Amino acid sequence: MDKIIVFSTLFVLLGLFAWGRIRHDFVALIGLFILVIAGIISPTEAFTGFGHPAVITVAAVLIIGKALENSGLVDILGKWVLKIGKNLVVQILTLSFLVAIASAFINNVGALAIMMPVAILMAKKSGNSASSILMPIAFASLLGGMTTLIGTPPNIIIATFRAEEVGKAFNMFSYTPVGLGVAIVGVLFISLLGWRLLPKRSSKTSKEELFNIDDYITELKVTKDSKVLGKSIGEVVKKAKSDVHILGLVRNKERIHAPHDKQILKVRDVIIVQTDSDTLKSFIANTQLELLGGRQFRKDATGSKDITISEVVVKDNSPLVGRTATSVKMRSTYGINLLAISRRDKRIASRLDKITFRGGDVLMLQGRTHMIEDVISSIGCLPLVQRGLRIGYQKRIAFSLGIFIAAIVLVLTGLLQVQIAFSIAAVIMVLSGLLPIKEIYSTIDWPIIVLLGAMIPVGQSLETTGGANLIASQILHLGNNVPPWAILTVVLVITMFLSDIINNAATVVLMAPVAMNVAYGLGTSLDPFLMAVAVGGSCAFLTPIGHQSNTLVMGPGGYKFSDYWRMGLPLEILIVLFGVPLILLFWPL
Repeated sequence: MDKIIVFSTLFVLLGLFAWGRIRHDFVALIGLFILVIAGIISPTEAFTGFGHPAVITVAAVLIIGKALENSGLVDILGKWVLKIGKNLVVQILTLSFLVAIASAFINNVGALAIMMPVAILMAKKSGNSASSILMPIAFASLLGGMTTLIGTPPNIIIATFRAEEVGKAFNMFSYTPVGLGVAIVGVLFISLLGWRLLPKRSSKTSKEELFNIDDYITELKVTKDSKVLGKSIGEVVKKAKSDVHILGLVRNKERIHAPHDKQILKVRDVIIVQTDSDTLKSFIANTQLELLGGRQFRKDATGSKDITISEVVVKDNSPLVGRTATSVKMRSTYGINLLAISRRDKRIASRLDKITFRGGDVLMLQGRTHMIEDVISSIGCLPLVQRGLRIGYQKRIAFSLGIFIAAIVLVLTGLLQVQIAFSIAAVIMVLSGLLPIKEIYSTIDWPIIVLLGAMIPVGQSLETTGGANLIASQILHLGNNVPPWAILTVVLVITMFLSDIINNAATVVLMAPVAMNVAYGLGTSLDPFLMAVAVGGSCAFLTPIGHQSNTLVMGPGGYKFSDYWRMGLPLEILIVLFGVPLILLFWPL
């Protein structure tokens, strides 16, 4: 009976993961609560997963990665990349290798986020489409992550499974012989051939080309005959009964950015509105406002120079996802105006308040220059504009790398366990000022932490109820007349498939017990099967929902859901063909 409950719960979870309407961390919590209520997991053990070494290690690695980014190292690399010329193959090859290398030591999404603005700017300068570059570097971030222990959460999880089973975890570079070989083959494929399999998208890469936002912004003057005189901005918008967004107010040559809804309009006030031409006509007719010409948008008003426009992409775990601009209250809460949305290369410049945000959406935001970077970070978005070199940080590169290398040495020599060594390194980096204390909690990807904390007890229940052994026996039964390497291939392919539709961390939590039971059934070493799960867990190349990196490039690259398998399917076949022999070479059965 317990097995039936566990399997039923897992099928529900798989369905919810694939559906994608509920965040992965909440899906994991739903599964945990079902098994607790059913008595499969005791209440005292329900939240033990949050203290698991893998969870602590992932959090520490995220902090270290952000501190390394702040040191100035990646900014220097980004500026160097811009000098490599206009040859598209060279651009993709260089960017992909740099992203893969960075992903080996910092978060995959972080490595991609660093290079995305560089790639977009490079594409614009060379006259190429960003769609030819963005998916390759997204895939490169996944390939690079499989090369080291800290490159991706699945590797950390697999290491802890091995430690619990045989008393010793995989070390920092145990994954390197297999992971590096697969990553090199994968990067060469996507750089030389893979990008050619993608449809040629005429993706626009600059804010002017993508949005043409000036066509939607107009200045209107309040006169003594205006029907809105003496009314608040909130009343004006409500009574207009049309899709009009008031972006700013100019009074006595002073600009008020994102004015409050209770602001009362006076004679000679100039309001800056955003709407389309048809709606504008009816709005003017209803309000008797005076249309001003010239499209200056009152740039001469005091305070105008302090206002900037930024183009950002919404991350999967952004608090905006699933909400609208109205429910988020972007203007009153964050002091920013939402000017436009681009989704899969299609501009949405009207009815903005009604649009539900999705991961991968590109937003054009208007806000005050000195605060917009903090706002972008707090709403879980990534800027698509190349950042300037961080002044004053370059001299910290040696210091940050020294701390990082010291932590690695402590792990390799066995003096400290990985979760302790990297937690100490993270604390030192924070105390030394490499990462401001206020940024610690925003740096940690809390949805992945919650997902891991909830899924670890769920995965353990699969083992304790005998479910993992049952799945393993079915795999062994199907492979009665085939050699062990063929069964290893089956385990790798199944893991790949699951990783394409559910989170990679959840995939390895479920597949690791199955892989170990298969190894026991064959009477072989655990290591090759655990390594197969680690590799497969990083191979989410068929869909945009398998990994955040894939989702992030969907909007800026103008990709469709079906575009991913065009390059992803041959890449996964290539990884199987090269990955299985590499696993058997370095981790014999």
